[in-house]
Amino acid sequence: MPRPRSFDENDVLGGAMHAFRCTGFSTISIRTLEEATGLSAGSIYNTYGDKAGLFKASFAHYLQEVLQRRIASHAGPDKGLAGVRALFQSLLREPDGASHGCLITNSAIEFGSEGMLPADALSEAFEILRAALQSRLEDAKKEKLLPQGLNPAIAALKLVAFYQGLLVLVRGGYDKRKLKQAIDLEFNTLEGK
Repeated sequence: MPRPRSFDENDVLGGAMHAFRCTGFSTISIRTLEEATGLSAGSIYNTYGDKAGLFKASFAHYLQEVLQRRIASHAGPDKGLAGVRALFQSLLREPDGASHGCLITNSAIEFGSEGMLPADALSEAFEILRAALQSRLEDAKKEKLLPQGLNPAIAALKLVAFYQGLLVLVRGGYDKRKLKQAIDLEFNTLEGK
């Protein structure tokens, strides 16, 4: 019978996802992952199989604990277009003031559509965001807050591309004041202001 885990998996996956987000998969060492998770190399291998297994578990954790929570907090069904704008503005503020970007974006850049993640993992991440944005846009259109000719599905896809582009620029250290201006312009244009 396997031994019960003597660690908090949320803490382990949170530490690992932050380490992968900051360092990337290819260059991160097992030693860095030991420090980030509090687990020994043996425990990492016994629990997750290998570094790739820990990465996959961390990515899934990121979707639930970061992406979906960020959407719910800023752009939930009751938040309207102001919430969607707030979601985009939240990309400019990392809790520690750093600019490490997003695990989804960083992984898409590092791996493309091949490699470390299951084939549908990046698609799932982008779809979570796209579906939430489309839903908010459909609601706003019903409330006549958007031009009636606007196609919410296409506009949501455009916003996903803008969101990901912002994250790349944040990671690259681009001037966040200018990015905020770009966000305001995008949403003012979307709202017909």
